Amino acid sequence: MADIPDLYAFLGDRDAMRFTQCDESFAACRKRVLVHEWFRRRDGFAPWVVRLRTSGDIIGWGGLYTDPFDPGWGPELGYYLAPNAWGQGLGRELAAAALDYGRGRTSISCLTAFAHPQNSASRKLLLGLGFEAAGFVEEMNRDRFTLLLKTG
Repeated sequence: MADIPDLYAFLGDRDAMRFTQCDESFAACRKRVLVHEWFRRRDGFAPWVVRLRTSGDIIGWGGLYTDPFDPGWGPELGYYLAPNAWGQGLGRELAAAALDYGRGRTSISCLTAFAHPQNSASRKLLLGLGFEAAGFVEEMNRDRFTLLLKTG
């Protein structure tokens, strides 16, 4: 609960979230975070709050989750960073940690991720992590990517 104001500072910023979901109000951000926390208890995973090691400042939110607001895609990888964290490799660090967590601490076998067609940094990140393009989802205006997390 205490992290929600810092999360809303960027999750509610229309420019910062132009390629993804923007929370229209503080209440919407609060609801999103709390519902994901309920899913964490149910699924064993949900987005993490991302803090700078040096200062403890909140600069992101993301990881593995099952989207309660757009269900049906299965477990997903997502990352949402404050503009002051862009271009520093923090999205890759968060995504790699989430994939390690998924492989070692969950039963997830396949992940989905989405990227807006104009978000070249996100597309590059997903492809660099081994995700494969799986088509365009018109109703979301997003490219879908998939990754086989575990075999067998």
